[in-house]
Amino acid sequence: MAPESTNKDLFDETGLTGLRRSAGYVQEEFLPQLKGYRAISIYREMRDNDPVVGAILYAIDNLVRGVSWRVQPASKSKEDMEAAAFLETCMMDMSTSWHDTVSEIMSMLTYGWSYHEVVYKRRQGDNRDSTKKSKYDDGKIGWRKMPIRSQDTRERWEFDDKGGIQGCWQSAPPQYDLTYIPISKALLFRTTTEKNNPEGRSVLRNAYRPWYFKRRIEEIEAIGVERDLAGFPVMFVDPEIMRDDTTGAKQQIFRDYQEAVVNIRRDQQEGMILPAIYDEGGNQMYRLELLSAGGGRQFDTNTIITRYDQRIATTVLADFILLGQQAYGSYALSSDKTNLFAVSLQTYLDIIGSVMNEYAIPNLFRVNGMSMKKLPELMYGEIETPPLTEIGTFIQQLAGAGAPLFPDDSLENHLRGLAKLPERRENAKGEVPGAPAAVSAAQKPQTQNPPQVRKTRILFGTWPAPPRRGKPCRLQLRRSLARRLPA
Repeated sequence: MAPESTNKDLFDETGLTGLRRSAGYVQEEFLPQLKGYRAISIYREMRDNDPVVGAILYAIDNLVRGVSWRVQPASKSKEDMEAAAFLETCMMDMSTSWHDTVSEIMSMLTYGWSYHEVVYKRRQGDNRDSTKKSKYDDGKIGWRKMPIRSQDTRERWEFDDKGGIQGCWQSAPPQYDLTYIPISKALLFRTTTEKNNPEGRSVLRNAYRPWYFKRRIEEIEAIGVERDLAGFPVMFVDPEIMRDDTTGAKQQIFRDYQEAVVNIRRDQQEGMILPAIYDEGGNQMYRLELLSAGGGRQFDTNTIITRYDQRIATTVLADFILLGQQAYGSYALSSDKTNLFAVSLQTYLDIIGSVMNEYAIPNLFRVNGMSMKKLPELMYGEIETPPLTEIGTFIQQLAGAGAPLFPDDSLENHLRGLAKLPERRENAKGEVPGAPAAVSAAQKPQTQNPPQVRKTRILFGTWPAPPRRGKPCRLQLRRSLARRLPA
């Protein structure tokens, strides 16, 4: 019979996430070669050695570096605008640029996680002390830097009784001292939060199997090409040195010849020196031959390797980088794939933004003793912009449907920015250079019919006269003429 629950149970955590861990080490991975330091070593080899993986991560890094970041104030009040301005100065006042910091954070794609220690400073202007040097001299506390704590220096994690992440133990060169970095002083970025695993999941995890087979086939292919070019070496030696009961000297001679055959290469310097020894029948006892291949191979290794390249790129939705290497593929297909890839990258930018907004920014305002009611947020811009031809077609369709688009200064400046053109600006008189002159009152269309004015011909021309209310006398005509003549 299940025990009855109480009101206290509503606030207590009863179960656990089920994360497999022991003594601070996570044991979620079922492949032994992808556990602990071996996983970090393999993922680094995939990133640095494989051209497809390197191209994908290079494209991601450049796209992320090109994304603009801005600070969104909580409201338009003076206090919130000042808080947003302070946060922006902290971002631009670090010893490492914000884009470089984001680039380091994106290493979580390779390893699944990225751990950064937050280092503060007292802003005291151009100070010789690096812990106080700043562009500002307001005495506030700002971010000095957010350096990464490299994944290959992670020793183990620190958990509480309920599986909560409390910090990370690090052993880094050159001293290799065991150092504890609490989570309250750091930021943990990870691709997934399944089971509250601090190590997340590498985006290269699904690419490991095709990468492994591809690497082996490439090695075998390279060896086979070398052997086909050099020929298969065969050496005929004296049978006496191959006997099991030979002396040590003859055994050493056999080992030397065996090593020479294994290490034959077609290099700039090649050759073999053999003794000219013949038996009683006049046959040479030592001879080296290179046998050529009898025919072609049964398998097309190029097709196999290309298949694995496609699978590696598909695991991160980046197979569009291979479209130009085949004889098929259209621009529309490439555009759809790149859009899908850009959308997937927005997920990781959301992760960075959420960690900054939920932990880094509140801690910054807390150490400064500033108001915590409404805090500014960090927002990112567009990853990629659509082609100008598509934008032009869209605007044309809107205009054809009757949508009023212009004049609109904000819309025009946005379109100018997409085309890398300068924004529309006003001069000192408040006029826009190059804009058409203001329309005079006489040129403006009349919305209402004006009253009919009767014209009276008086000596020098035709002059407008007020509407007839009665027969005008000669004195009225003279006065009207006098009012219209120049002084």
